[in-house]
Amino acid sequence: MITTCGSALRSFVRALPTRNAEPVLMFVEGAAGEGKSHLLQELADLPGPPDLARLWWRCGADGGPPEEGGHRREATLWLVDDVHRADEDELRRLRRVLEELAPGSAAAVTYRPEELPVPGLPLGGPPLAYPNGLTVLRNRLALWDEERVRRAAVEALGEDRCTDEAVTRLHERTGGVPRVVVDLLAMVREQWPAFTGTAAEVDAAGVPTRLAELVVSRAHAVAPEHRPVVWAAAVLDGPAGRDELIAVSGLGAETGGGALLRALESAALAEPAEGRYGFAVPLAASAVRATVPGPVRQDLHRRAADVLSRRQPVAWAAVAEHHRAAGEGHRWLRAVERAAEAAEASGRHEQAIALLERTLALPGLPPQARARLAPLLARTAVTGLRSDQTVEVLAQIVQDAALPPAVRGELRLDLGLMLCNQMGRSHEGWQVLEVAAGELREVRSVLAARAMAALVTPYWPGVSVDVHREWLIKAVVAADDSGDEPMRTAVLANHVGLAMSCADPDAWELVEKLPVKSTDPACARQAARGLCNGADSAVWLGFYERGADLLAEGRDLSARSGAPYTEHSALGTRLLQEWWTGRWLGLDKRCEDFVAATADMPFIASDAYVVRGLLALAQGDWGEARSWLSQQGTFGTEKLPVPLGAAAAGAVIRLALARQEVAAAAEHARAAWKVVAGKGVWPWAAELAPWAVEAVARAGDGTAAHTMVRNFSQGLGRRDAPAARAALTWSRAVLAETEAPAEERGSGLLEAAELYEEAATAYGELPRPYSQALTAEGAARCVLAADGEGSSGPVPASDDAAILSALAELEACAQRFTDLGAVWDAARARALLRTRQPARKGRPPGRPSHADQLSPREEEVAQLAVSGLTNREIATTLHLSPRTVEQHIAGAMRKTGALSRRDLAHRLGPTP
Repeated sequence: MITTCGSALRSFVRALPTRNAEPVLMFVEGAAGEGKSHLLQELADLPGPPDLARLWWRCGADGGPPEEGGHRREATLWLVDDVHRADEDELRRLRRVLEELAPGSAAAVTYRPEELPVPGLPLGGPPLAYPNGLTVLRNRLALWDEERVRRAAVEALGEDRCTDEAVTRLHERTGGVPRVVVDLLAMVREQWPAFTGTAAEVDAAGVPTRLAELVVSRAHAVAPEHRPVVWAAAVLDGPAGRDELIAVSGLGAETGGGALLRALESAALAEPAEGRYGFAVPLAASAVRATVPGPVRQDLHRRAADVLSRRQPVAWAAVAEHHRAAGEGHRWLRAVERAAEAAEASGRHEQAIALLERTLALPGLPPQARARLAPLLARTAVTGLRSDQTVEVLAQIVQDAALPPAVRGELRLDLGLMLCNQMGRSHEGWQVLEVAAGELREVRSVLAARAMAALVTPYWPGVSVDVHREWLIKAVVAADDSGDEPMRTAVLANHVGLAMSCADPDAWELVEKLPVKSTDPACARQAARGLCNGADSAVWLGFYERGADLLAEGRDLSARSGAPYTEHSALGTRLLQEWWTGRWLGLDKRCEDFVAATADMPFIASDAYVVRGLLALAQGDWGEARSWLSQQGTFGTEKLPVPLGAAAAGAVIRLALARQEVAAAAEHARAAWKVVAGKGVWPWAAELAPWAVEAVARAGDGTAAHTMVRNFSQGLGRRDAPAARAALTWSRAVLAETEAPAEERGSGLLEAAELYEEAATAYGELPRPYSQALTAEGAARCVLAADGEGSSGPVPASDDAAILSALAELEACAQRFTDLGAVWDAARARALLRTRQPARKGRPPGRPSHADQLSPREEEVAQLAVSGLTNREIATTLHLSPRTVEQHIAGAMRKTGALSRRDLAHRLGPTP
């Protein structure tokens, strides 16, 4: 349904006369489709005096009222539509009606200003003899802005398909004309359910019939000798200056000037901006263009390419399209190349990639053109954010035997980089990179060094770190032999990532060697990548402040040097850092926004998926946790970089242990541990080790648990990896807690408590508040458990001071969990406290009965229930029976008035 400009309606209503008051006349102008008739209908539906007559007069259709009639003496609301269609006789009668409006009467007269016989005079000439006392208003209906178009799109397509991209395109193509918006939305809806909300799909919908018939009829009404100027506007497909339009039309200056005037007078063209001429509705151009004879259209495109080539800056993409439509193949391909280079240079990587993909996908492309354009596509895609279609295009091109070996090797190199970095197909990408390194070694040493440098990157599973070190040696030699400074920087950037990941002593010195102040854009991009590589590895090691400094510098340099892939990768590192350092407020939304922004290439958001899953686990939303940790099915978790895969595996193991699925947890632990051990970068075991050790120990495989701890310790050696060292101590604590001999159970638990305390201190120094709270909870748990076991250790289990200290620490842990938002952990800690502080029988004087409010236990159970935990899972967490949990949930629902668990979530409000 079209809604017209509210201001016109409000103006008329305010001025409407009361009975016997002076009359009102309102002129309403608006182009075709802007809602004039609908406005009149709204006026007709307004409430008014019962004796107010409402008379419709549709000019050119029903002839209007008779020459004489009692209506001239009655209070009447005249609704006069399309006065531009009125003939001389109708205008004469209408003028008489308006000049003789009776007291208490009003009239609303609508017209298209572009179709008036006398511009500016809706009733023709001479000017109307307005009677004294008549209020005269003039309103111009406003076009819809983008927000109003959005509301119409949501109504027609639904919220989920109404993307920002689609709304923007709808507004651009329709010019905000309401009738055209509604008609185009109806055509878009016909694509259902295939429509996904892209601009290309909006374009593919076509031109609404009403609009097409209107603009084609107006173009045809222009004299044949003047029509080329309208065709020229259709080919240019956007507002153009007078001289440009005439040049494209092929008419001379004198004839062309007159033709433009005739086109404006007949409303075939409009002046949407001062001194710029085209169609009032941009979408109209394609309808007119389709009517132009082919040979004429080709000539118009050829002249349009020449005209646009003289604009500054040159819109090379548009020039290329005109050359293609003109049949000028060679000039088309050269313009495509220049357009892609210009887009890449200005940081518009997505535009460059899309243009090159479309071009290279065309059949029959000359081999020499393919050899020029394909490397440009590959280079742009490696630093850009799209790669899915590019990978398929390049995979086909590298099979072309006609390509020169150097070009094929370069394409294979970039294909391998995209497979690894942007698609997550590391095994396939590694093989492609190895082949590329061999191909390029004989023909282009610079690119050979680049391929070898890519093989230095240690993140991908399946290859030992020793192999990466071997490739580093080869890459350094090849880069030095090439004499290419950007290539030396590229090798250094990957060396930084490898050294920092392994906590090599010289890693920080390597960071200092990055040429961050280089004026060479290529060097700057590689230096930015080195900074971000170093930041990511430093964060995994536990150097959060130094990592943050590197990350800020790297992101800034990435933005300034035009490296969007590096910049987005750094955003993932920042999310990890915020998770570890306890900056959880709004972190779930930041993760979700990042995932949504990279929906076309989800692998780049893998950090965000894992962090969101870790948050869900701590919050007790275990269904969501499993979904996020598995990347929501966008790609296999086995494709994750090794450190991220280890972190995700640790969370999945912890989830299985919480659900008492010990055998599944142990199986997952062994598989994940094999990947980390195979890689040999032992600092990356930090997020996996404590949970893997617990899983295999609880499954009864003490030998495997001991081996894991021993391998972790030997792999770390004396490396400076704070997070891994804290995790090693934590793992030893887990081993001591789970494997204490029965006869020395108390002593074993106290030993575990000391190790947990040591780990908590280490995490506190990093700082990592969540890990600190978990390990402090472990220490308190062990002290309390030892209290009933007996001990021959230095601190007797019956030491009341130790017990009180443990209880106080447990209370503090519960509060830390609550402050972070870790609902599940807080509930578990408080449940353990209650086992040592049972509720007294009866109720102390003055204590509330909770008759109408949730008791602390009901609120705790309800929070876990709305998080997604089952009754059995809640019972395990809180040391209650499932029946008790069920009773607490029923009580919470009764007191809040909730009808279901989902409704209970709304009644409880946000989790603290």
